[in-house]
Amino acid sequence: MVLAVLEAHCGVKLSGHDVYLNVAGGLRIQEPAADLAAAAALVSSLVNAPLPTDAVFFGEISLSGAVRPVAQTSARLKEAAKLGFGRAVLPESARGEVGGDAGMVLNTVGGLTGLVADIAARSPQGNRGANREGAAVEKNTTPARFRRENG
Repeated sequence: MVLAVLEAHCGVKLSGHDVYLNVAGGLRIQEPAADLAAAAALVSSLVNAPLPTDAVFFGEISLSGAVRPVAQTSARLKEAAKLGFGRAVLPESARGEVGGDAGMVLNTVGGLTGLVADIAARSPQGNRGANREGAAVEKNTTPARFRRENG
């Protein structure tokens, strides 16, 4: 489902690729909180832009591309801090649920397009604040290389 939403709402063309997502320990992911992490990993791999190693991602992705909060945000942040993570990427709507940030830097995303744009901006291929013509890239827009050419 995450692949379909990335393609439909963000224009990330993954249908021409064989996609394999490996989870440490061979666990099966059944919790929707892993949606955001899976999407970030897929986009990161596609654009060859590594994600920060000290970041944890969690949030549910809806069919419309919105990123929804998940249960027990504070507990997740505390546990991530115990495990050595220094920052978290979570849904904007979850910021109010955060009791204490456990000393972590919190980055929020409102939708999947924002996440895709942020990751693409880290890509070694460019788009660091400007497109190829030199114009500023709007925040929360899908980078041109991900947009579908036919509507």
